[in-house]
Order: sequence, then structure tokens, then C-alpha cells
Amino acid sequence: MSFIRAVHGTAGNGTLPAAVASPSQPVTSSHGGSAPLSSGLRLLLATGAGLSVASIYYSQPMLGVMGAGIGASDTAVGLVPTLTQLGYALGILLLTPLGDRFDRRRIILIKAALLSGVLLLSSIAPGIALLLVASFAVGLTATMAQDIVPAAATLAPERERGKVVGTVMTGLLLGILLSRVVSGVVAEHFGWRAMYMIAAASVALVGVAAWRGLPRFRPTNTLSYGALLGSLVSLWRKHGALRRAALAQGLLSVGFSAFWSTLAVMLHGAPFHLGSAAAGAFGLAGAAGALGAPIAGRIADRFGPEVVTRLGAGMTAVSFATMLASPWLEPNARLWLIGAGAIGFDLGAQVMLVAHQTIVFGIDPAARSRLNAVLFVCMFIGMSIGAASGSLVLARWGWVAVTLLATASALAALLVRLFPGARKAR
Repeated sequence: MSFIRAVHGTAGNGTLPAAVASPSQPVTSSHGGSAPLSSGLRLLLATGAGLSVASIYYSQPMLGVMGAGIGASDTAVGLVPTLTQLGYALGILLLTPLGDRFDRRRIILIKAALLSGVLLLSSIAPGIALLLVASFAVGLTATMAQDIVPAAATLAPERERGKVVGTVMTGLLLGILLSRVVSGVVAEHFGWRAMYMIAAASVALVGVAAWRGLPRFRPTNTLSYGALLGSLVSLWRKHGALRRAALAQGLLSVGFSAFWSTLAVMLHGAPFHLGSAAAGAFGLAGAAGALGAPIAGRIADRFGPEVVTRLGAGMTAVSFATMLASPWLEPNARLWLIGAGAIGFDLGAQVMLVAHQTIVFGIDPAARSRLNAVLFVCMFIGMSIGAASGSLVLARWGWVAVTLLATASALAALLVRLFPGARKAR
């Protein structure tokens, strides 16, 4: 596998004393440095995580203008976010485990170069076929974010590891939420191709900064690539709590993605006739909700993560259900209702994810990266299904049917968490 050969560094099987090293000095991947991380390195890690993961969301507010620009149908252009999410899920499954086996710095640099290249390819795609291929590759390489987060945990000294990882996760979360706002505004004023060009340049700059600022990492094990992937299957079979968390988060993600993947197309048509900037602005409503998610950690510490999973699923279901009333409202009132719903379901989805990570990380501390990979694979598979089904449902039955689909998926996730064996298997 060429990618595996490319990331194979010169690091041996031993470990070095914990230290934050220069790019020419390997640092152990199991222990952090003794000195605090510089503010510049923290900013690099947070920015890199945010800009890489943002790449998989830029297309959502632009779907209306993209379809018109290349002469593609709503159903065809709806496959752009579908394939991007699917590529991200496969990338987490097939590429993220390599961080335990090879130099993580090398992986980050290769992915940054590839991601920048496929974003540029997206910007010059003459038709839907090449755009779909490039979109899948964007998702595959945007998993750089999932390499940056464990890199931050490795570099951070033990006493401030949580703070450093929290900073990087904040950057990642802002990348997800604000990407829709930025892409909507850029596409509205400069065109959707300009957004992809800007994204390519930003990732390239992150790659250069990472090349200069990141140390090398020693692998933590010598498992073969096949054994790494096989351990994911073993973890899935062994832990019922992992399966339940992954299933519930995946179901919730169906409705989440169905909403965001169809919003731009819906707003582009009657009675709104709004551009991509308006669709992207709803990302601000989502940010307002999702940035409240850290509260979930404190609730989980006090009452247990199981309670929080049910709270998140219930909040999401109620938020989507309220949108079912939109056909009976005036256009302006409908927009306010959708904005309020976005705050509620984004908060619910993030709350549930925080709680599920708390549950999953408690299963086996020695396998946290792989457990998290399984959780996120199922989450993004759910997003891919939601993007595809949302586009089909919107084309055949309209926006109300999309909100009904989203409500049903959230209720299904709640049922999984209410299952009698949930507490016992946690």
C-alpha cells in the first residue's frame, strides 16, 4: 500500500525520554513533554484540526449554486456531501490506526499535501463526475484532524493534557461549525470554486507550518497494518457498550446530516430564494448551540454519561419535531423556527457525542484511539446515509419529509439509549 510505505519513517521500536523535540528529533508517542507547549504550537494544532475538518463541510451551503453552476440535478449534487462523509468515515477506519504504527508527523504532512491537492482539483472540476471523485478524496484526506488530536495529547505534559486537547477540540469544533458560514459567504460573493481554492491554500499553509513546527513521533507498537485493522473488529465484537454508543451516535447523525445537506437547496427554492450566504449563516445558530456542549462533561461527571446520552437524543428529537410546524408559518417565521431548531439539535448532538466518548474511553484506556475510531466511523457512516437519504427525500416529498426523517432518526437513537441493557453494558 503506497500510503503506508510513504508514512513509514526511520523510527525504531524503542522509546525516548519524554520531550517536545524539533522536527529532527523523535518524541515518544506514549508520554508527553515535561515543559508546557508554546502558545504557537497550540495554535498550530488547533488551527490544523479546524481547517482540515472544515474541508468536509464547505460544500453544504454551496450545493444550490454548485448544481446550477455545473448543470447537475439536486439529487446528483446532493452526492457531494454524501461521498465526502463516506470518504471521511473510510479514512478514519483505514488510515487513522496508522498513527499508532508510524511517525504521526509524517502522516499529517502527507495528508496536508494530498488534501490541498484534491481541494484544488474540486475547484477546477468541469462537471459532476470529477467533483464527486474529488469530494470522496477530500473526505479521505481530511482525517488529518484525527491525527492532530492524538498528536496534541502526546506532546502535552500530563498536568495540562486535558487543557491542550480541549484547546485543539475547540479548534476542530469551530472548524465544523464556522465552515458553513465562511463557505456560504464566499460562494455568494466570489463563487463556489473560489471557496475550494481558498480552502486548498489554507491547508497548504498549515502543512508548511506543521513541517516547521511539529516534532517526529515514535510508534507505540509494531503491529502490522492488518493487525491494526483486525483489532478494531475485535473491539467491536468484545464491547457491547461500544456497539450501542456507535449505533446511537450513527442514528443521530442521519438526521443531523440530512438537515445540513438539504438546507441550502431548500432555501434556494421557493418561497425563500436565498443564496448560499443565508444557508451558511445558519451555521452561526449551530455554533451557539454546540459551543454549550462542554456543560455536558460536568453533567456526565455528576449524573453519569448514560443520562446525558438520553438528554442529548431527546433534545435533538424535540428540536427537529418543532420544525414540522414550519409549513403553517410565514416565511420569516419559518426561518426563525429553523434557526432555533438548529441551536437545539446541534447542542443535543454535541452533548450526546461528549457522553458517548466518555463511555467509550472508559472501556479500555489502552485502546482509546481505536475505540474512538470505531465510534467516529459509525458516526460518519450515519452522516453519509443522512446526506444521501435527505437529498432523495427532499426531491420526492419536500422539506417536511426531511424534518420527519431527522425526527425519526433522533427518536431511534433515544430508543437505543433507553434499551434495558444500556446501563448494564456501559
